[in-house]
Amino acid sequence: MSVATTTLALTLTACGDDAALDGKGVTLKLVAADYGDRSGNSSKRYWDQLAGEFEFKHPGITVDVDVYSWSEVDKKVADMVKRGDAPDIAQIGGYADYAAKGKLYSADQMLSIPTQASFIPSLADAGKVRRVQYGIPFVASTRVLFYNKKLLAKAGIPDPPSTWSQLATDAAALKSLGVKVPYALPLGPEEPQAETLNWMLSGGGGYTDTIGSYTIDSPENVRTFEWLRDELVGKGLTNPEPDKTNRQDAFDAFTRGDVAMLNGHPTLMQLAQENGIDFGIAPLPGKDGQSEATTGVADWMMAFKKNGHREEIGQFLDFAYSKKNVLKFADQYDLLPVTNDAFDAMRSDENNKEVWEFLDQLQGAELFPVGKKSWGSTVAELKPAIGSTVKKDGDPGSVLGRLQREAEAIENSAD
Repeated sequence: MSVATTTLALTLTACGDDAALDGKGVTLKLVAADYGDRSGNSSKRYWDQLAGEFEFKHPGITVDVDVYSWSEVDKKVADMVKRGDAPDIAQIGGYADYAAKGKLYSADQMLSIPTQASFIPSLADAGKVRRVQYGIPFVASTRVLFYNKKLLAKAGIPDPPSTWSQLATDAAALKSLGVKVPYALPLGPEEPQAETLNWMLSGGGGYTDTIGSYTIDSPENVRTFEWLRDELVGKGLTNPEPDKTNRQDAFDAFTRGDVAMLNGHPTLMQLAQENGIDFGIAPLPGKDGQSEATTGVADWMMAFKKNGHREEIGQFLDFAYSKKNVLKFADQYDLLPVTNDAFDAMRSDENNKEVWEFLDQLQGAELFPVGKKSWGSTVAELKPAIGSTVKKDGDPGSVLGRLQREAEAIENSAD
C-alpha cells in the first residue's frame, strides 16, 4: 500500500468517533418524553426494547435512555444543554431555539437519503429553520370534538354541534340535565397551546398568518377568547376553573363520564374505550360552521453536536424510523405516523379504521410555528397566562397583546 493510500485510510478511519478507536465503543445518550399514562405503558419500555434491538445489530454502539414526563422533559433537556451536558438525541416538544444557536445537526448531516425522503412533506417542512431541516418529526396527532353519546342523547341532542352557537345551546341543555361538565376547556399549564390553537382556528385566526408573521393578538383571536369568556365559561358551561385544568384532567373526567364534550386527540379513544364510554368524534365546531382547519401537533427528534457522534446518531435514527418501528410506536399510543410508508400502511389497515379521520386531517392540519426560534419561549409565556383570558374579569386583548410583543421581540432579536 502506498503512503498516500495509507494516509487516506487513516484519515477515513479518524472520521469515526475517537472512542470507537480505543475499543470502548460509543454510548449515545437519548432523552425522550413519556407518552404513557401509567407505569404499565410507559414509553421507557419501547425505547429500551428498541435500543436493545439496535445494539444487537450495531456492536460497539450503546444507547442509554432516560424517559421523563411531558411536564418536565423539555426543562430536563434545557438544563442539560445549559450545563454543557447535552444529550446526543432528544425527543421533545420543540427544536428551533437550539437550531438557531447552532447546537444541532441538520437532518441531511445524519440521515440516509431514503429516511430523509420518507417523511410526510408538511411535517418535514415544519422541521425547518431558514429552509434547513433540524427538527425530525417523531409522531403526530390532530384534534377533533369528542362527545359522550349517552349524555347527548339524554339531553335530546341528535347530532354534535357544528357551530359555536350550537355548542353553547347544547352545553346549556346538558347543564340543565345535570351534566357536571358540558364542555371541558383545559387551559391549565400542561398543554394549553393546543386548545388555544383549536379555538383560534375555529374563529378564523391562528398564531401566524400565511407568511409566518405572528398574529397572536389579531382581532379574530381576541374575539374568540371574549366569546369563550362570556358565552361558555361565564355561563357555567365548562369546568369551573379552565386556567387550572390540564388536558389530562379533562381527559380523565371524560373517561369518568363527567364531561359531555371536549377537544381531543387519538389517545383519548383508547382511554375512553378502556373505561366503557360510548363516544363519537366530529370536526371541531367553528364560529359560523365546521372549523375549516384543525390543530396538528408533531413532536420532535433532534440531535446535538456536543459529543460529536454524528455517524452513530444517524445509524440509530435510520433504524428508529423504519416502517416497523414507526408503526409500532404509533399503534401503541394511538398516534399518527410521520413517514409516508407507515402512514399508507395505517390508512389501509381496517384494524386502524378508528384513526382514519385523524389521518385524513393530517395533511392539511395547522401546525404550531415550531420553526421560529421564539416559539419555545412564547409557549413558556403562554402556558401560565392564556387561562386568565376566560376568567370573569379576563382581558383577552391585553394578554394576547403582551404575548404578541414578547414573541416578536425574541423573533427579531439577534441570534
